[in-house]
Amino acid sequence: MNNQTTLRLSASGHDITPIDAASRDRLSAKLTPEERRIMIDHGTETPFCGGLLDNKEEGVYACRLCELPLFQSGGKFESGTGWPIIAPVDPAHVRQITDSSHGVTRTEIRCARCDSHLGHVFPDGPPPTGLRYCMNGASLEFTANDKVKSSA
Repeated sequence: MNNQTTLRLSASGHDITPIDAASRDRLSAKLTPEERRIMIDHGTETPFCGGLLDNKEEGVYACRLCELPLFQSGGKFESGTGWPIIAPVDPAHVRQITDSSHGVTRTEIRCARCDSHLGHVFPDGPPPTGLRYCMNGASLEFTANDKVKSSA
């Protein structure tokens, strides 16, 4: 395998180059046991318990592990499911993986850069996309708009 990494930028200008295993291990050392269980071991937080569920501020939700901006607060809505529902900042920032781990087929969402588990997406959401992104709050870090750093 080639040791040179080609920088990959999303349409929104963010570095989405996958990180290597050593970097992921180093970054995951800062996670709490619960964050590790969800993000690294692909767990799910208990419904209605996530720290970001009731957040009404305007801002950006980024990956807790690698800080890639993932979701804008403007796409968040109350679905009654117990998980924050939001749409991606840029589709290239998330990866979709078929997940059949619990006897039902669903689509897992992972961070495109560090491969951390974020949650699942379902095809029964509101217009215009019809998608309902159920994200684990433990996988996300919120930054209010007045504190968001420019990617430029």
